[in-house]
Amino acid sequence: MRPNELEKYLQFAISTKEPVLITASPGVGKSDITEAATKAAGADLIITHPVVSDPTDYKGLPYAENGQAHFLPFGDLNKIIVADKPTVYFIDDLGQAPAAVQASIMQLVLARKINGHKVSDQVTFIAATNRRQDKAGVSGLLNPVKSRFTIIPLEVDVDDWCRWAIGVGGMPIELISFIRFRPALLNDPDPSKDILNTASPRTVSSIGRQQNNGLPASLRMSVFTGAAGESFAAEYVSFLEMYTQLPDVNQIFLNPTLTPIPTRPDILFALSGAIAARMTPANAGSAFEYLKRLSPEIGVACAKDACARNPQIAATRDFMLWASSNGNLVFN
Repeated sequence: MRPNELEKYLQFAISTKEPVLITASPGVGKSDITEAATKAAGADLIITHPVVSDPTDYKGLPYAENGQAHFLPFGDLNKIIVADKPTVYFIDDLGQAPAAVQASIMQLVLARKINGHKVSDQVTFIAATNRRQDKAGVSGLLNPVKSRFTIIPLEVDVDDWCRWAIGVGGMPIELISFIRFRPALLNDPDPSKDILNTASPRTVSSIGRQQNNGLPASLRMSVFTGAAGESFAAEYVSFLEMYTQLPDVNQIFLNPTLTPIPTRPDILFALSGAIAARMTPANAGSAFEYLKRLSPEIGVACAKDACARNPQIAATRDFMLWASSNGNLVFN
């Protein structure tokens, strides 16, 4: 599923108490999407990390009383027993957990009770894991554990990331334009045991935050390499240098039919991002006149980002007339 599809499905799963297991490579947003869906569903969120937990965290602490053994629930286990409102129990990095811990979680998810203690009917179990090929310490999942969940692989989607980047993420215009230009670099995993990062939604977002916080230009190459790898850093630094030489965007709004169109693809994507950032319902007519002169791929990317920034643009007559010729790309 794409991120926006997964968020909608998780809201459904929370309402029906359906256990879900999300699988994906590291850094693609499993935790963030779960948190967003939980918030949209009006539920509380409890996050547990079984890779650093003990079976007693999910079974209770053993003690003896009157010659009999009992188990005392504590911490998060006690919270899901006494929960009196919708609550998501998010089991993060389940695939890295030892088999004994996985087995104790299995009992919770299947029977919704453990050692005489019943999990509240308000609780939904959602888990996440990387895959074995990601070399993230995942040795696998016990078959009885997997069968307790509906397993949903999460796909990285550029449109969804750009919508997030424009809204909640607050990413720089230049970074969004770059990802539109080089979508393959949004998630370019190269699993290894070397202490090096590669591009993923998480590491790319780290670059955007540091750029927003005023990272000096002289440090960009080193810092971006450390965040998302050398290949991403080299291309993005070059893109940023080019971005400072863009044509005057104001001329496009003043004279959309005569303003020259750049020939370099990177400049076109950068320019479309700048247009999207400045487009309003009032100047949309001029913007779409210019977009008609660009390739559908670039025009659609610009229109999507502009509407993500200002949804009122999608209600304008100018957008509707333009979309009538590009609807198969805009609404896919």
